[in-house]
Amino acid sequence: MASSSIRPCLVVATQDGNIYDRPELLMICRHGREFALPRPDELIPLPDESALFLLPGRRALGFDPASGRPEQQEEWAVAAFAAPAYTLTAHPAYVSDRNAPVLPLFAYGAVGFANNRFYICAKKVDEDQRQVFSGISPARIRKKAEALMRRFPKNRLIQHLAAICALIYNCPAARNLCLGRYEAPLPVSRTCNARCIGCISRQEEGSPLCSTPQKRMLFTPTAEEIVEVMDLHAANERKAPIYSFGQGCEGEPLTESALLIEAVRRFRGKGGRGTINLNSNASLPESVTALADAGLSSLRVSLNSARDLSYSRYFRPHGYGFSHVRQSIRHAKAGGIHISLNLLYFPGFSDTEAETAALLDLINKERVDCLQLRNLNIDPEYYLNLMHDIESGPSIGFLNFRKRLKKECPWLHVGYFNPPTENLKENKV
Repeated sequence: MASSSIRPCLVVATQDGNIYDRPELLMICRHGREFALPRPDELIPLPDESALFLLPGRRALGFDPASGRPEQQEEWAVAAFAAPAYTLTAHPAYVSDRNAPVLPLFAYGAVGFANNRFYICAKKVDEDQRQVFSGISPARIRKKAEALMRRFPKNRLIQHLAAICALIYNCPAARNLCLGRYEAPLPVSRTCNARCIGCISRQEEGSPLCSTPQKRMLFTPTAEEIVEVMDLHAANERKAPIYSFGQGCEGEPLTESALLIEAVRRFRGKGGRGTINLNSNASLPESVTALADAGLSSLRVSLNSARDLSYSRYFRPHGYGFSHVRQSIRHAKAGGIHISLNLLYFPGFSDTEAETAALLDLINKERVDCLQLRNLNIDPEYYLNLMHDIESGPSIGFLNFRKRLKKECPWLHVGYFNPPTENLKENKV
């Protein structure tokens, strides 16, 4: 557990990748445009299955207790990529060189060193173990994936999920499909009606983001292929199977709404059980209504903001607007669908007064069931520059942000993962 006596020191990296601590300097973290020592209540030991990144072209900042001033170092700054179920509460502090490259699409948490271990600014928001793979060897996952490929040689979706997603991208959802547990991914779409700044599968020509963590799928599966994956997962995960359209290797699944409706109807028509979930930008309200009628269980709506301007600046929607997103939520609610907001959380922006008030208004008016606090994968300075002229006010901090949620929306479930709708747990805000 974090303690008020913990004062982590600065962590820096050399250009050849060596990471070491500077005991004479204290760790500084960043909340939006504010630089400060980390709040004692936001420090936790670096979770297992997290990773450390060095940040090229970014000079580490540490606080010198002797002078009472921040000190810029020659070495590069270091960041932590938190394991699933953890939400970052601060970014690392650094000064960028003029020619510093835009960082790849990951989330960058502030990290320091104390008591012979690394500490990170983050909080655990979900106790679900579905993306914990400690104790499961890569060899076992490979064996399971190869067995699926042999068993279903003609199913392109299974081949894609096993050979590419599980074995190349190490996608947690795809690995779980191979292991026959928790939530199965169902990517379907090659196209998208948004041009998200931080799209992790496709960037426009000329984008300063030099690469994406994964590539967009190159085919559209048939309803038969989709249902075969659902049948497979239902046979393996007997307790609480979840099937999720909308994955990192695809565009917007609602652009293939007719295909989704057909697959859901076929699966439900033969008694298919479990939670059928749609991870979506919720851009097409009429399609959401049709999916609810077909047997959809839950809708997870991704957004970086509940304010129109902030939302549009990041998502860059084509042919729809934030009003359509709210309308889709209302349509889904009317159809008995469980609603989650997938808030792409950015410390120092998402927890400002203006952003928090807009989010609470959306949750209250649309009676949202769940808020998933996922990290926005983006270069922190790139995002702040994108939002430079949008007034948001000072950061209230992650813990105060959660207290506001609990006080004003006591029914709201807060977590990280899509819950099984047949067995929802009590709120753990």
